This record gives sequence, structure tokens and C-alpha cells, in this order.
Amino acid sequence: MAEIHVAEGESIESALRRFKRKVQQEDIIKDIKKHTFYLKPGEKRRIKSALARKRNRKKQRREME
Repeated sequence: MAEIHVAEGESIESALRRFKRKVQQEDIIKDIKKHTFYLKPGEKRRIKSALARKRNRKKQRREME
């Protein structure tokens, strides 16, 4: 769980910026999105393999340049 302590005299904007950065570093948003709905094991596997294919195609395009 992301937690920050606001220093005395620190603006709310800078504290919020620090909080957002910490949440992003801990992948809290990604985890929440992953658990918002149920995926069947087969669907998870299909999505995972599709992402792998996409990564490989992108990697090959970069190597050709």
C-alpha cells in the first residue's frame, strides 16, 4: 500500500505528485485493473501469447532498422 507523509510546509500538489509516482512504481493501478473482472485461464493464456507475439514483432522491426 502506497503511503506518503506530507512534510510541514509542503504543498498539496507536490505531495500528490509524490503519491502518484509511488503508486505508479508499485504497479498498484495495473494490479487493480487485472482484478476488476475474471478471465478464464484459456483467455489469460491467449492474451499472454498475443502480447508475446506483439513484443516479438516489435523487436524484429527494431532489429531490421
